[in-house]
Amino acid sequence: MFALVTDIERYPQFLPWVIALRVRSNSEHEAVADMIVGFKGLRESFSCRVHKQRPHEVIVSYIDGPMKHLSNEWHFQPADGGGCRVDFLVDFSFRSRVFETLAGQMFDKALRKMIAAFETRADELYGAGRATSSDGRNSSLSG
Repeated sequence: MFALVTDIERYPQFLPWVIALRVRSNSEHEAVADMIVGFKGLRESFSCRVHKQRPHEVIVSYIDGPMKHLSNEWHFQPADGGGCRVDFLVDFSFRSRVFETLAGQMFDKALRKMIAAFETRADELYGAGRATSSDGRNSSLSG
């Protein structure tokens, strides 16, 4: 799962709303990327730094774009019987009240859609293992 999350150049292939992505730099411990996201005719670009601490965590920090701030964290723990538990945290706010309002109305649905995209990608790459997510619903994260 660490490899899937840090394979950011492939995000446009499977993540909804990611229109384009350019990796400025990429090393074992850090990547910097520019991403263009779009939704219903709106397009925004932003840049992030991806801090990689294999195999346990990925921390994404915001560089610039339309937001006041953005951070997200991925934490990976081996699961009994193989696979792993993935905890994902995200915190953000937009500079624009329009985007903030849209995000507030759509956040839960959008987040679930993005999580489902990562789960589907994990199934494609690693096979369909079954796990339970932190909210108690079944998910297919493995790897």
